[in-house]
Amino acid sequence: MNPARVRREAVRTLTDLPNVGPAVAGDLRMLGIEQPQQLVGRDAWDMYAQLCVLTRQQHDPCVIDVFLSLTDFIQGGQPQPWWYYTAQRKAQLRSAKNRGGAPIAGA
Repeated sequence: MNPARVRREAVRTLTDLPNVGPAVAGDLRMLGIEQPQQLVGRDAWDMYAQLCVLTRQQHDPCVIDVFLSLTDFIQGGQPQPWWYYTAQRKAQLRSAKNRGGAPIAGA
């Protein structure tokens, strides 16, 4: 759903969440997430890594941005467009690279 249209009190299904359409809802279901409340306590980076393992392919890094938007929203953050999180993702990847590691497998 377009983040500008999200009303927290009306979130009941996955597609009620910001930045979630049918494709992302399918990815979330593949991860065992059927209801928005199941995102509580989840880590966007782990979700991305699990999705890549399950599908046996490296997904576009923008999927991390979407997952970051979801985990932030479910923790009480404002609904934001997925690209709002791109700078955060890139900074985390740079930081991990500078430490000699990566926050996700293969990144």
